[in-house]
Order: sequence, then structure tokens, then C-alpha cells
Amino acid sequence: MFYVVLLAMVAGFLALRLYSVLGKRTGHEQQPLPRTAEDRPASLAVPRTIDVAPEVREPANRNIEPRAEAGLRAIVAGEQGFDVSRFLEGAQAAYRMTLEAFWRGDEAELRELANDEVADAFGEAIAQRREAGETLDNRLVSIERAMIADAALTGREARITVRFDADIAAVTRDAEGHVIAGSLVDAVETHDVWTFARTLRSNDPNWKLADTDEA
Repeated sequence: MFYVVLLAMVAGFLALRLYSVLGKRTGHEQQPLPRTAEDRPASLAVPRTIDVAPEVREPANRNIEPRAEAGLRAIVAGEQGFDVSRFLEGAQAAYRMTLEAFWRGDEAELRELANDEVADAFGEAIAQRREAGETLDNRLVSIERAMIADAALTGREARITVRFDADIAAVTRDAEGHVIAGSLVDAVETHDVWTFARTLRSNDPNWKLADTDEA
């Protein structure tokens, strides 16, 4: 009888030790990469550590506002192969290219990156700058964050709005090259909201800038 009680105590002790190892988080576990619901295979279960307390989950993708999710699902359904992560990468590249083309006054490149209405607005600003004899010596220091703020699909016309949080060093020079505004030393926090548009299933794979605003 003594050995039965002793074995029971040992088994209980081992069970408590096993729980202390497997049932608690240490804070050093590797977190899974955030993925959208569309990217995750339906047949694979997401591994979880079982805790006594309910687990607080983070959003699947912190670069997408909740109000944009329905529109993105419609766009994904409307065109096979659309990838949200690739779109965000392309949007950041377009943001940089568009700003740099505007700063140096390259209206031809702006026509390739934006629709006619936005390109015309850029062109007017460039013309006013030239008339004043001013040039911009701006630098995009970094894009701190790019987040999809909204998305919609009307017919085959898709529109995705992206908020860019960036640091820009801005300098305006006069006709003699003297600095009349800004500084290349101190970067300015900039918050832009740009909307890109494209006709799904068209021969042109490029998204064009359709609207600009400040956050």
C-alpha cells in the first residue's frame, strides 16, 4: 500500500512539472508571421500554446485597417493572383518615384504614375514653381509605415487607399541656388493618404495614383 501511495505522489509531481513547462509562456517563443485569411491554407490548423487564461490575439495583418478588409476580399475575388503584400511594396515604390518625379519636375514620368487629373495638378504646381524661379532639393529619408486605410471595388474598378507615414527633408532654393526654406538636416514627419486605382483583369497591370490628400 505504501508503494502505491508513493507512486501516486511521484506521478502527481511529474504532472505538475510537465504543466509548468508546457502550460506557460516564457516570452521568448518565436511568433508566427502575420498572414491574411486568404493566404492561410484552410486545411492547416494554427498551432497554439494552451493556457489556462484566454489568449489575446493580435490582428492578422497590422498593415490593414478593418474597414478595408471587405474591399480587399472583393478585389482578391475579382482578380486571381492579387497579393496584398506585393501591392503594399509596389505602393511604397510608387510613392517614392512620384515624389521624386514631382520634386525634379519630371511631368512625363508623372503621367505614367498618375491619372490625368492628378498629373495635371502636379503639372500646375511645377509650372508655378518654375515661374517663381524656385527648385526643390527634397529627400525622402524613410517610409516609416504604409497602411491600407480603405479599399473598394465598383464593377471592375478597384481603388485602394494607403496612408504613408514618412520622414522627408525638404529644401526650397531660389534661382541662384540659395536656400529660402527648409533644411536638409532636419527631416519633417509627413502623413499622406494616397488612393491608387486600376481596372481588374485589364491588360495593364499597373496601379495609377488617383487621389492625394494629407492625413
